[in-house]
Amino acid sequence: MDITPSILKENEYITLEEVNFLKKKYSVLMILGLAIIALVALGFRLINNKNKDDGKNKITLGEVTHSVFYAPLYVAIEEGYFDDENIDLELVLTSGADKVSAAVLSGDVQIGFAGAESAIYVYDKGEKDYLQIFSGLTKRDGQFILGRENIKDFTLEDLKGKEILVGRSSGMPALNFLNALKNANIDPEDININYSVDFSALSGSFIGGEGDYVNLFEPNCRALEKEGNGFVLASIGKLSGEMPYTTFYARKSYIKENEDIIKAFTKAINKGLKFVKENDSQKIAEAIIDQFPDTSVEDLTTIVERYKAADSWLDNSFVAEDLLQNLEDIMIDNDLLDKYVSYKDLVINYE
Repeated sequence: MDITPSILKENEYITLEEVNFLKKKYSVLMILGLAIIALVALGFRLINNKNKDDGKNKITLGEVTHSVFYAPLYVAIEEGYFDDENIDLELVLTSGADKVSAAVLSGDVQIGFAGAESAIYVYDKGEKDYLQIFSGLTKRDGQFILGRENIKDFTLEDLKGKEILVGRSSGMPALNFLNALKNANIDPEDININYSVDFSALSGSFIGGEGDYVNLFEPNCRALEKEGNGFVLASIGKLSGEMPYTTFYARKSYIKENEDIIKAFTKAINKGLKFVKENDSQKIAEAIIDQFPDTSVEDLTTIVERYKAADSWLDNSFVAEDLLQNLEDIMIDNDLLDKYVSYKDLVINYE
């Protein structure tokens, strides 16, 4: 009987037919094994490629509000300046400057974007790993005074004996209004200043008939104008003066450990500031329209033009000592700060 002595099955010889069957079986298993190995290798390659694509520095930025007032930031996002600097930026709306600083301190966000006063408060309270300001964006208050009538050649003198809604008394918008009065040598006692209306309710209260004047940010000003409920009369920022009104800050330790990221972030912001300085309002509006999908390009252009005319933005991200002192003067005048903080400690500029 023809047998094959080379392959054993339970210590017995097996037939040639059995050998061929086993060869086919093992061949199929080998092919399947090779296919699995190939798929695994392909998977690792895809994962590696994904890791390469995701190799950007991921930064979460807590912004105090989402406003056209911050156009240079949104230009930097929409024009790809953060991408150019290898930064994957996530914006998180964190309403209120105190909430922004708290989010940075807790580690919920790496960078905060809010008024410099929030970083000053943290430093003044003796926080060891305090917040350092490393970049500025706006250089004055972004509010406008609206009246019920379109007063030609309006001045702050027109407010005497009238009621104006300004938001809470300790908020920076109200404090900048008071500083504007101080600059114009007007006694606040000569004006009925209403601090009782919450910031978010100012527009509705004014439309409802409360007050003769109201202080508002855009796009609320434009909305009231279009509806025939008010007229923009003056920029409070122009009347109050320059200061680091909105800045970027992070924990001191984070900046020290991630200096390259902070420098790259600042570089992107400077590109955004350069863009708004060198381009007209319509081009800026077209660049940031995706950030404000519910606003028309026409309205957005009007709003941007208003902020350009008010000279709202810094020429570059550098936060100068005299500007910081102007802000601290307002805080000291209103008993929110006892003394000036150390500029060298609080501010670290990257250009």
